[in-house]
Amino acid sequence: MKTLYVSDMDGTLLDNDSKVSAISAGIISELSRKGALITVATARTPATVEPLLSAVCTNCPAIVMTGAAMWNRREKRLVNARIFSKDAALEIIGEFGRHGINPFIYTVTTPSHLDVYYRGVMNRQENAFYQERRHLSLKRFHIGGSPDEDALGQVILMFSIGPTDPITRLAGSLEKRGGCSVSCYPDINSRDTSLIEVFAEGVSKRAAVLRLAEMYEADRLVVFGDNLNDLPMMEVADLAVAVGNAFPQVREKADIVIGRNSDNAVARFIAEDYNKTTV
Repeated sequence: MKTLYVSDMDGTLLDNDSKVSAISAGIISELSRKGALITVATARTPATVEPLLSAVCTNCPAIVMTGAAMWNRREKRLVNARIFSKDAALEIIGEFGRHGINPFIYTVTTPSHLDVYYRGVMNRQENAFYQERRHLSLKRFHIGGSPDEDALGQVILMFSIGPTDPITRLAGSLEKRGGCSVSCYPDINSRDTSLIEVFAEGVSKRAAVLRLAEMYEADRLVVFGDNLNDLPMMEVADLAVAVGNAFPQVREKADIVIGRNSDNAVARFIAEDYNKTTV
């Protein structure tokens, strides 16, 4: 039986320092060298995924930006990117503005790099987000600027982080509008803060994990998650696994609840399951 293992990163595979521990990296790398199919599905972009997985050997592309693309780690390029039409991008940017929210607008400049535009005054959460990422090599920020006509035809993601109430109101408005995919969920570090990601219609972790399972002709899909944006992929998994620190709604939907992210629970579970199902 060929199993594909897909884990969320923050709060799931990553420890409380937002890193892949040496123990988890060693377990996953060893299993991958034996032929195990292990990867991640994350809201993060390649700019932060690649450094975090630098010590981890995997055989499959990473699902990035909540399924808007896959990241070929060996060739260092985006594949299967889902882009907004220019008209849709303009309409959604306008909807952000009507709610008083300035999004980070991500555009695919080349298969290896993203250009990110932000216009306006950042709130505290947005500034912290920017400061942590401003020097990353696979992402270029343009603060105070807007995408030009060409870049508007290459928008892959619109993102914002801030107080929960305005973020959730915007999410509801966009979902009612339709024509796009909206992911809105609480920050794992602060329940008063929420994140919103807006993608082209049809983008989700659910669609991406199914596509990846088909690509590798997997007979079985096992996924791991902790937050509300992991629920779509958990719904289509043969085995949905929640870490012990997951939100209550995620634990309730899971087939099994394992240890916490701080205990290398995902890597240890994969090792036990892989060795048991490949005997």
